[in-house]
Amino acid sequence: MKYLFAVWLLCIASLAQAADVANGQRLYGVHCIGCHGATGEGVMPNAPKFNRGDGLMRADTDLLQQIKTGRGAMPAYFGILRDAEIFDLIAYLRTLPR
Repeated sequence: MKYLFAVWLLCIASLAQAADVANGQRLYGVHCIGCHGATGEGVMPNAPKFNRGDGLMRADTDLLQQIKTGRGAMPAYFGILRDAEIFDLIAYLRTLPR
């Protein structure tokens, strides 16, 4: 079981390293911009302000799980976005100016 978990972590890590920022920007425009704003300013109450780094001081794998499961008013994206797409999105979020 530990071996399978280690393999899974390696697969996830390789996806995170190969993230496509341009695709992340496109996905942000489709799925996130309505609540988090065009520049990550957080337009809905309690939405993280990505342009201030809110919520981004976590590992990519933690953010992956957060996006997949949702939280509060944010819907779960499990079954909507693949892990690779979520990593693309995270990579884009990390490029937003602060």
